[in-house]
Amino acid sequence: MKTDTIAAVATAMSPSGIGIVRLSGAEAFEIADKVYKAGKNSKKRLSDQESHTIHYGYIFDGEEMIDEVLVMLMRGPRSYTGEDTVEIDCHGGVYAVKRVLETVIRNGARPAEPGEFTKRAFLNGRIGLSQAEAVMDVISAKSEYALKSSLSQLKGSVQEKIKAVREKIIYHIAYIESALDDPEHISLDGYPEELDMTAAELEEKVKRLLATADEGKMIQEGIKTVIVGRPNAGKSSLLNLLVGEERAIVTNIAGTTRDVLEETVILQGIALRILDTAGIRNARDAVEKIGVDRAKAHVKDADLILYVVDSSQPLDNNDHEIIELIRDKKAIVLLNKSDLEPAVSADELEKLTEKCVISISAKEETGIGQLEQQMKDMFFHGELAFNDEVYITNVRHKQALQEALSSLQMVRQSIADGMPEDFFSIDLMNAYEALGRITGESVGEDLVNEIFSKFCTGK
Repeated sequence: MKTDTIAAVATAMSPSGIGIVRLSGAEAFEIADKVYKAGKNSKKRLSDQESHTIHYGYIFDGEEMIDEVLVMLMRGPRSYTGEDTVEIDCHGGVYAVKRVLETVIRNGARPAEPGEFTKRAFLNGRIGLSQAEAVMDVISAKSEYALKSSLSQLKGSVQEKIKAVREKIIYHIAYIESALDDPEHISLDGYPEELDMTAAELEEKVKRLLATADEGKMIQEGIKTVIVGRPNAGKSSLLNLLVGEERAIVTNIAGTTRDVLEETVILQGIALRILDTAGIRNARDAVEKIGVDRAKAHVKDADLILYVVDSSQPLDNNDHEIIELIRDKKAIVLLNKSDLEPAVSADELEKLTEKCVISISAKEETGIGQLEQQMKDMFFHGELAFNDEVYITNVRHKQALQEALSSLQMVRQSIADGMPEDFFSIDLMNAYEALGRITGESVGEDLVNEIFSKFCTGK
């Protein structure tokens, strides 16, 4: 690991009230002494001050004063990175922050790589790898639930669950190896039955974590929600209502929407990636056909489909085609234009689609509360809890859990087949290593570098 002192801007490079330049490393205090002055006649040195204190003064580049600042001191290991850390709070003008950063670099620091502060926290044992990844998830959280999930993981919720499973696995690996090395004193009589019970218990725990992965992905990335319907059913009006502004063009001309329009909205703390699509019908021209084909393609990989039906018009062949498209998908049928004389009923649609039907009026803005609750019921069983429940939101974690599950199942199969005990040890070790990739206890340098390269520079 590089041990030189690094520096970066830890806040956004845009005009703001405050900007923060962060230094971390063995020479952080020495560099701070070179650029900081407490006052005109003051001899105060930051390196002589106590940890976790804040000091008022100025940053100088040689004889030129750059900015008036507050400097926070944190000595390792009681800092984010586990190293000596200095944070300079300056005025948030882009040029002022840039000058402060350039000054500390000229005086001995080097520019930090993306994610290098958090990488050092991981390598110095301050946090586990799953916690480090949660840092970026907190920064990029798009909704209340995404933030809660990320904060839960930042506190170590995933790491604790994985650590508990790994501890049981390593105990049995050690027991088998000890028994094979010293059969006279350690007996394996009846042990396969005991191991089978333990493996079954661990398998169930891993399965429970994996079962949260789909929900976790939607918590983190948002529910891909595709609005479909025939032309003039009110799809674009629904999008505008959910977004809260006129994002889609709405006219009485059928086929106005030609391409896919995507917006992200937050409903009751849940992020929805909503796609408004072209009305599905026999296209009148080549451009409209492309839009209809794209609409059908998005239906195939949607998490949720909102099928909008014009309640004032009888169902036609286009509606029946849409009903078949959504037959095996999670979908809610929205009976729109409920303020007009109905030509189709909710009961009729429920029988045809076998989906939940909600009467709405995009024009009168009614029925949306019922739609929001139905979506929460469909995807999160009514509520999301972050007290005891852990959600797997990281694809890398999901893959590692799947590998661990497969290895545990192989252990049980070997027991059932009456295989020698050393076969158990091999598969247990594979499960142990797979889970270690989540916590960071069995990862290579290349993977660590790849993970932290996706972070922003100041974190």
